[in-house]
Amino acid sequence: MKKLIKKKGILFWVTGLSNSGKSTIAKKITPTINKTFGPSVFISGDDLRNFFNIKGYTRQERLKIGYNYSNFIKFITDQGINVVFAVIGLFDQVRNYNKKNIKNYIEIYIKTDIKNIIKFSKKKHYINNNKFIWGIDLKPEFPKKPNIVIKNDFNKSTDKLAKELLSKIKNLNL
Repeated sequence: MKKLIKKKGILFWVTGLSNSGKSTIAKKITPTINKTFGPSVFISGDDLRNFFNIKGYTRQERLKIGYNYSNFIKFITDQGINVVFAVIGLFDQVRNYNKKNIKNYIEIYIKTDIKNIIKFSKKKHYINNNKFIWGIDLKPEFPKKPNIVIKNDFNKSTDKLAKELLSKIKNLNL
């Protein structure tokens, strides 16, 4: 991990399949991130989709949206605000763009088996057989070298997973 640039915020990019626990875990770590690293905000990809009324679920549309998310969050971190961002974000191109363009970038991968997600899911898109679902219709590009991996097999509470993640963030010696 490279040294943090003091005047920039940190982007904690929390990625994984839909319903892997990204948003729940990310929300739980945000207060500690705020206490430890300064002004912080939690944002999810779903929040941005809803707030900006973003449509489009094909691979190409999602790629474009991913770049837009990265640029928006870079704007925030450049002002010294940390962002805990929960997003599917399973494009190597977008994550490589982040590594290159966002000075304080930490990639966190919530690793979950698609079969477990479907088994435990309450999300309509798995039940209704919607189109353009990562891991079903769209082939995900899982992170190859994330800074942190958290395995969610749905045997631990999200509180325990959040504590595990915070411990791993602390071990990065930021």
